Amino acid sequence: MTDFPITLYHNPDCGTSRNVLAMIRTVGYEPRVVEYRTAGWTQELLRQLLDAMGAKPRDILREKGTPAEELGLLEPGRSDEEILAAMVAHPILVNRPIVVTPLGTKLCRPSETVLALLDRRPASFTKEDGGVV
Repeated sequence: MTDFPITLYHNPDCGTSRNVLAMIRTVGYEPRVVEYRTAGWTQELLRQLLDAMGAKPRDILREKGTPAEELGLLEPGRSDEEILAAMVAHPILVNRPIVVTPLGTKLCRPSETVLALLDRRPASFTKEDGGVV
């Protein structure tokens, strides 16, 4: 156990998520990695993360590559409870990656957003697409 615990809600098929994991490892941490598509979500966990971020379910709803539109979740009248229930039923609906550290909880898009949650930063970092942070 580290004195600076990090949890990464991760999708290994997502470049942004892979970049965040690599940035965390570059500064010497090995985060607790939760592959949420396999592990799934509970409403309680999602509420805790949303509260920590000061966000609403719609703020972390992923549209691209998900059934969000076909489930009618993009309609303005859908309630937070309906969106949360859909996220539990379809974990891919939660945008990623979400990172939790002692410095806060954030949806880390773009990937360099994670730097604000770390107590040390890499001298430089090159993302998968060649972009330098």
